[in-house]
Amino acid sequence: MQKFSDVLQTLDDASHVQRIELFNSDGSAAGAIENKPGSQGSVKVYYHLFRMYGEISLDAAVEGLSLFAEHTADAENCPGKHPNVDRLLNLLEDEQPLTVKVTEK
Repeated sequence: MQKFSDVLQTLDDASHVQRIELFNSDGSAAGAIENKPGSQGSVKVYYHLFRMYGEISLDAAVEGLSLFAEHTADAENCPGKHPNVDRLLNLLEDEQPLTVKVTEK
């Protein structure tokens, strides 16, 4: 299995992204990811998924979980430790896509 650090090197640059906001189908907030230390990898993954799928759909969640590599197994074993991975795992269960708003610097 690839390591998350190796996966990140294959994704497009997201340094221009300041924040990614996620919304449920009813328009309510589902979360936000700030481009700051500790969440820059998540910003890269979610930005990639947004560019590929236009939203965080079921297919996007499956790909995202693959991209998060070893963090996906850790999130399954320790719920709450990786909230951005947990969000994708939850989407596999409820199958409700999330809309995405990207704010650039």
